[in-house]
Amino acid sequence: MIRYFTAGESHGPELTGIVEGVPAGLELTEDFIEQHLVRRQKGYGRGGRMAFEKDHAEIKSGVRFSKTTGAPVAFSMINRAFEKDKDNWPRVMAKEGDRGDIEKITLPRPGHADLVGYQKYGFEDIRPVIERSSARETAMRVACCSVARKFLKELGIEIGGHVIQIGSVGYQGWHEVRNVVDPLVEKGAETVYKTADESDVRCIHERLSEKMREEIKHRRKEGTSLGGIYEIVVTGLPAGLGSYVQWDRKIDGQLAQAILSTQAMKGVEIGLGFEAGKTHGHQVHDEIVHDGTTFKRRTNRAGGIEGGMTTGMPLIIRGVMKPIPTMLKPLRTADVETKVDQETRYERSDVCALPRAVVVAESVIAPVLANAILEKFGGDSMKEVLERYNR
Repeated sequence: MIRYFTAGESHGPELTGIVEGVPAGLELTEDFIEQHLVRRQKGYGRGGRMAFEKDHAEIKSGVRFSKTTGAPVAFSMINRAFEKDKDNWPRVMAKEGDRGDIEKITLPRPGHADLVGYQKYGFEDIRPVIERSSARETAMRVACCSVARKFLKELGIEIGGHVIQIGSVGYQGWHEVRNVVDPLVEKGAETVYKTADESDVRCIHERLSEKMREEIKHRRKEGTSLGGIYEIVVTGLPAGLGSYVQWDRKIDGQLAQAILSTQAMKGVEIGLGFEAGKTHGHQVHDEIVHDGTTFKRRTNRAGGIEGGMTTGMPLIIRGVMKPIPTMLKPLRTADVETKVDQETRYERSDVCALPRAVVVAESVIAPVLANAILEKFGGDSMKEVLERYNR
């Protein structure tokens, strides 16, 4: 089974990742990993760091002649901003020595991990919390999860995402999204993300894209931030991944955990999701037909999952991202040392990170699906996995 770990801080020298359980013989190159890292860095509403941070994940182990060996795959990703400012950054997260004149950060931001992390681990200030809880970590997560994504691609399973709402601007309900997106889904989910990537807000709808940009501009002038909703589609999944027999084997629960484990995510829905609770059963459930070869559904309001298992229809999962808690216009907070009421300090940040978060969400669900495949079919090498899967 595939599992991965990341290490590193936002202002540290590098991020590190290890992916374990990858079958031998999977073709894997740094170029494949980098294409999704590049996608993660694009998007309207970005902060200043994106201007000089060009991520590249270097494969350190587990790959020989561009194919995995079955051993853990290790990645190293140098923080280019660290290289650019070596005189200052090493002192922020110094490995040795004393604090010296390094400034204490004592003003926790509402909506961030700052205060609770400071309380939980008993730090002198909140800098260690800021460093590890930062969404900078998702760069390495994209690299690690791209290994699982490549595994799925070898089996004809594609993942693609797009933005459906930023702030108050978005599609008018499930059916409007389906009318725009489903013709692309029929060509495979990668068509969805490639089309969405043509927009700097990753919205497939041209008119809505323009309105979303205007909304971001407006909120930037106000000194505040924006969140929104995105949709991830997966095509090519077989029926029967996951299980109904135990709570922790239900694949929708596992997918929801992957999404909610990502920084700033506050909600998940599959298929109609919350809309399903607003209407009656005949407008929610998908009728079943047999086309002479296999069972199918007339519609896909369930989003490709019934009873904790995939149905063979495209998987449709949505995530809700909250507005970023770091904003130019400050909120009120209390100093952790003096307990005095003050305004938050500004840390460089995006106005809206949602277009970039789509790539992270595409990535984090890949290991969940890859493990469901490995659980059902097994195999220590790609040859073995493919033989069993095709059979």
